[in-house]
Amino acid sequence: MAKQVTIYSTQTCGYCKAAKEFFQANNVAFEDIDVGLNQEKAREMIEKSGQMGVPVIAIKDGDQEELIIGFDQARLAKALGIAGA
Repeated sequence: MAKQVTIYSTQTCGYCKAAKEFFQANNVAFEDIDVGLNQEKAREMIEKSGQMGVPVIAIKDGDQEELIIGFDQARLAKALGIAGA
């Protein structure tokens, strides 16, 4: 089963844009949640991560969920099994 990727982002966040471009370039399906427009999801992101800044990326694999704070390309590639990224 493919990993579920969710990115908590805002429209003005450059790192969020870079992360989404990375996902698209590597054919990674993801759900984009704009926490600038959805206060309920913003609270959910803060509860999960303890962070108020974006991006917060959740990678769910079965019952396991890994949170990556910020755009860490090497860590994302490793978590998603993307070689050479």
